[in-house]
Amino acid sequence: MNNETDDDPQSVAIHQLERFGLSGYAARTFVALASLGTGTARDVSEASAVPRTRVYDAVDELHDRGLVDVLQSSPKEFWAISAETASRTFERELQHRTDRLQTALRELEPAERRTEQRGVWTVTGEPAVTERVVDCFDSAEEEIVYMTVEDLLTEDLVEALSEAARRGVSIKLGGVSTEVQERVQDEIPGATMFESLWVWSDTSAGRLLMVDGRKTLVSALVNGADASPTDPRSETAIWGEGDTNSLVVVLKAIFTWRLDETESA
Repeated sequence: MNNETDDDPQSVAIHQLERFGLSGYAARTFVALASLGTGTARDVSEASAVPRTRVYDAVDELHDRGLVDVLQSSPKEFWAISAETASRTFERELQHRTDRLQTALRELEPAERRTEQRGVWTVTGEPAVTERVVDCFDSAEEEIVYMTVEDLLTEDLVEALSEAARRGVSIKLGGVSTEVQERVQDEIPGATMFESLWVWSDTSAGRLLMVDGRKTLVSALVNGADASPTDPRSETAIWGEGDTNSLVVVLKAIFTWRLDETESA
């Protein structure tokens, strides 16, 4: 459970530093030094409740990662780099780790990924569903048909749709408000808008997606007891791929019927 609160920046900072791999003592030492500017082991211990004998180990850990400088005085004094410099340091480290992970995973992938997925696959959580939708947009070659509620059409998704349109992919979008339709048409002039299958506000529907007539995704929004306090809406999606995949066959029939009806109206 996440115990961070907006009113406690110290706890937030310590928690995030630990997620970047710092030990608990090192994270608390860095936060103390960030507040003090400079300080001795005694100063840090008093400000952070880190045992004085452990401050030196924590400083060694921070120094090795370039987060703290040491003044060779008696007693030694420690200085923490600025918030901006620390952020850049962690961004570079994260990007390096991400690049290495991506390279390793690509080397592990089969030479040819399967394009026919048996059964229906599940994705849980709004960020994960959004990433899956972006992946679908990025893989589109001919057509994207996308129906969604207004607040799920984020800037990242609009940009991914715009990029697909620049590749010559046909964009058909439904289920959003007039205001959002106008915004999308300003950014993607060639996009086609169509009426939703139902009044989305009366349902828990989140998104319906079909890409190139052979990859589909459908999601629902649920306010569950396990949802984060800062994000009370949870989302679960199912997706399938392949000409004979059951989910693809059903949603393709629905989309084809709806689009044919719209075009003939």
